[in-house]
Amino acid sequence: MNKELNRKLMTFCGKPLEAASDEEIYTALLNLVQELGQKNVKPVTGRKLYYISAEFLIGKLLSNNLINLGIYDDVREILKEAGKNLSDIEELEPEPSLGNGGLGRLAACFLDSLATLDLPGDGIGLRYHCGLFRQSFQNDVQSEAPDFWLTDNSPAEKTDIVYPVQLAGKEYSARLYKLKVTGYNGRTNSLNLFDLDTVDESLIADGISFDKTDIEKNLTLFLYPDDSDEAGRLLRIYQQYLMVSAGAQLILSECEARGCDFHNLADYAAIQINDTHPSMVIPELIRLLGEKGIDFEEAVQIVTDTCAYTNHTILAEALEKWPRHFLDQVVPQLMPVIEKLDALARTRTDDESCAIIDNWQVVHMANMDIHFTHSTNGVAALHTQILKDSELANFYRLYPEKFNNKTNGITFRRWLLECNPALAGEIETLIGPGFKQNADELEKLLDFTEDEQVLKQLTDIKKANKKALADWLYHKQGVTINPDAMFAIQSKRLHEYKRQQLNLLFLIHQYLEIKAGHTPAVPLVSIFGAKAAPAYTIAKDIIHALIALSKVVAADPQAAPWLQIVFVENYNVTAAEKMIPACDLSEQISLASKEASGTGNMKFMLNGALTLGTMDGANVEIAERVGNDHIYIFGQSSKQVIDRYAKGDYCSHDWYESDPNIRRAIDFLCGPEMLKAGHEENLSRLRNELLHKDWFQTLPDFNAYLVRKGQAMADYAHSPQEWSRKALVNIAKAGFFSSDRTIAEYNRDIWHLGK
Repeated sequence: MNKELNRKLMTFCGKPLEAASDEEIYTALLNLVQELGQKNVKPVTGRKLYYISAEFLIGKLLSNNLINLGIYDDVREILKEAGKNLSDIEELEPEPSLGNGGLGRLAACFLDSLATLDLPGDGIGLRYHCGLFRQSFQNDVQSEAPDFWLTDNSPAEKTDIVYPVQLAGKEYSARLYKLKVTGYNGRTNSLNLFDLDTVDESLIADGISFDKTDIEKNLTLFLYPDDSDEAGRLLRIYQQYLMVSAGAQLILSECEARGCDFHNLADYAAIQINDTHPSMVIPELIRLLGEKGIDFEEAVQIVTDTCAYTNHTILAEALEKWPRHFLDQVVPQLMPVIEKLDALARTRTDDESCAIIDNWQVVHMANMDIHFTHSTNGVAALHTQILKDSELANFYRLYPEKFNNKTNGITFRRWLLECNPALAGEIETLIGPGFKQNADELEKLLDFTEDEQVLKQLTDIKKANKKALADWLYHKQGVTINPDAMFAIQSKRLHEYKRQQLNLLFLIHQYLEIKAGHTPAVPLVSIFGAKAAPAYTIAKDIIHALIALSKVVAADPQAAPWLQIVFVENYNVTAAEKMIPACDLSEQISLASKEASGTGNMKFMLNGALTLGTMDGANVEIAERVGNDHIYIFGQSSKQVIDRYAKGDYCSHDWYESDPNIRRAIDFLCGPEMLKAGHEENLSRLRNELLHKDWFQTLPDFNAYLVRKGQAMADYAHSPQEWSRKALVNIAKAGFFSSDRTIAEYNRDIWHLGK
């Protein structure tokens, strides 16, 4: 490896390793992993998967590729001998801004597992120039700025392949960029990203504002452009159609090159529609097949046999639907196809809720997905059951054979080997290296749950990771935290259903209890990482309230030794890789029945954190595997929540009036301490939201949350060895939540790749 690296350096900069700068070594390593990955590209026979997604939150790639190619340790030692530090070189890599949250991270994990399992499968998405946004806090309020990340060393290579795409009657040229995805001891697949050569980053003005009507210049500037106005909503349709039209042309071109005559497309391609953003691939493929001489009825059957749909939400508002006149304006060529699909769907059922174009001339993307794919899957057992029982019950009655569950998973090589090498090394010492390829082997760790030396080693590793996070936070944000405290972390998209506001009320309660002389069992550092959508006002208010509360606590000499609150700026994969290994208590407190799955819960579990959570999403399956003694479950059941919504009898103000703890915490939001530290407008608006709406039922779970979190803190303080034992059980049981297992199930039940 030393020889190959020096060869690259001499090619790029004419210097040996010892004389090269970190930047020059970084460039040489990037080129080296691309060259080595290319050797793992294999020909495709039979069915190939095309995974279409608006997001691929792939994170930094250099270390991941070095690990998957099996050369990470060699490269690190070679650099060390030359007086270089691989960690310093890794810091030079910009994080690709191609995704935001769990949807995008899942898609990235899936690509890694496809390549690792030697399955032919590529991603299809967009090459965003600035991603969602770069978050900072100005005057203690979230501020958004462009997240420029594209450089001359971008991992996605520009190709000469261009596809014509018709948008609002004008032809655009979609340029293909290919990013290599190298699996662990597997093959190399591709992430295919489309862009326009005409996109102009200088169009961005103040913050992340830009002319939303200048499509040639703005089309791929941002992921999920602000849709609070009509121009923003139209732009989302422009983006989605660029992705699926160029993607569909790529699919047909590749299949034709392998001998497909299009009548047999389903023998060559499997297309997975990841959430509703790529739904227009269905009518677009039908339209393109029609241009190739295939009649409508056959084209519908071909596309149905080829495509499958993953539902990621229980929130009705997250199932995309567009006013028909928006589609008439942006994709008029699709509307005749969508009309015919709606007419065909109406021959199958007279249930108006299953219509594609409803009586108000709104086009329902999820409805089209379910009618005209051969599979609809949820992403956790509870989620899928709720879809069958209530949210999509009308469709389940119509197509019971289409519905199935595929519980999400994570790429444990990135979330263990890469971000927690000390723990990965200890596990390898105990059970050997097999778990790197087969996560089920983590179960062997159960043999060590009574081994005091092993438990002590786990505790020491956690302490070192907490110290590392404390150092990182100090250098990144100038924040000093107590590494000997319990670290409770809630890192995920900021949304009311994920209930960061419940955590906020707990922290207010904890502060007031300390002020009253009731100190907790252990000092607590509560860490948040989250971005709020730019137009999501209440979500931004929650962030502001947390930051204001952190200032109140930090300024109080009685409370500060016992409680700290930290909000990490610009939460992304890089930050997650620092936070997750250091976590003691993983906060997974969404309202039961509202989180489809969650994958952060799996990453924390794998790294030895205990879960504090509701029986929601994949928390249910985590609890089933680790047992009730190794997880802290609280709150209403999904059935109780669904029944409460059905009755419409929840009144948050009643809870406020009847419970003094709730009343005290909510009133504190607009009390003198908070008003001194924060902004009255934001704080009063949040208080009113909790007091008069609280759509995601924060208050009914408040006291149960206090009790279970208090119990977790006491257990952590009084029984450290038992805590470590519980952590080991969680690690041992995390193997099921590998994305390798998830992908194997998709392939077994839906895709049948390579056949």
